[in-house]
Amino acid sequence: MEIGDVRQVTAGDCSDLYYVDTGMYETSGYGAVYVVDDERPAIVDTGIGTNYERILEALEEIGIAPEELEVIAVTHIHLDHAGGAGYLAAACPNADVYVHPIGTSHLADPSKLVAGTKAAVGDQWQYYVEPKPIPEDRIVEIEDGDAIDLGTHELRVHEMPGHAPHQVVFEDPVNDAVFTADAAGIWVPEREEIRETSPPSNFHLERCLEDVETLQEIDPDVLCYAHFGPRYVGDDAERALEEYASVLEEWVQDVEEKRAELEDDEALVDHFASRSDLGDAWGEHKAGAEAGMNVRGVVGYLDHRD
Repeated sequence: MEIGDVRQVTAGDCSDLYYVDTGMYETSGYGAVYVVDDERPAIVDTGIGTNYERILEALEEIGIAPEELEVIAVTHIHLDHAGGAGYLAAACPNADVYVHPIGTSHLADPSKLVAGTKAAVGDQWQYYVEPKPIPEDRIVEIEDGDAIDLGTHELRVHEMPGHAPHQVVFEDPVNDAVFTADAAGIWVPEREEIRETSPPSNFHLERCLEDVETLQEIDPDVLCYAHFGPRYVGDDAERALEEYASVLEEWVQDVEEKRAELEDDEALVDHFASRSDLGDAWGEHKAGAEAGMNVRGVVGYLDHRD
């Protein structure tokens, strides 16, 4: 799949569901935005805002005019998921933005969110644009147990605070699918491999593992990863999700052990960033930057835990 490509999700029994490769970080196969073509058309997540026009072009290709879009559903306010929300809201005047209450003020005034993102992503900021503020009267707060009615489909809200306290996932029962945000890790489709995501400043291992258990209870046939793409798991959802729990636990253990050995956090970041094996999938710069960011998130967790 190339940057800008739009594909229908055909995994399992999915219908009315599409995804677009937004070319996040100038990388194919890393950032996906989903479109549900229903009576009330919806977008799930919005990318970083850079090249948000690709999402509008995807809507046009699917047959949804900007004024027809009604729902912009944000899984959490990290800018790789919410950075495009203001741009899309401006381009789609009849769409409301749905987000966890913790995120409302940050979408209305993104200044603190921008500062936190710059601290977290380092030189990856070069790929971002400043997010556009969203008028508060177009923000709808959602909490655990809520449902966004789209017509045939609905997006049921499940809070998943391990990755970030403002994270939710959306369950689409008709499609037996879950839009996983970052609660189920990063799926690398060309390798059929799941990888960790543990960015600063709110990563919390035990809560992440609890989120995995909640996803196992939902037991979907299809996992729709923001990073990256749909994955059919069928009757193996419990095993697939348990695999991510193991990856996450081993990752934190590896960072903790290497930290004790090196006794220098910058050397720790450099160690893992220089040894990432995902350069062939994302490019060397993105792969190293991703690893370094995930190390910093684990370090923050360890400091808080101890």
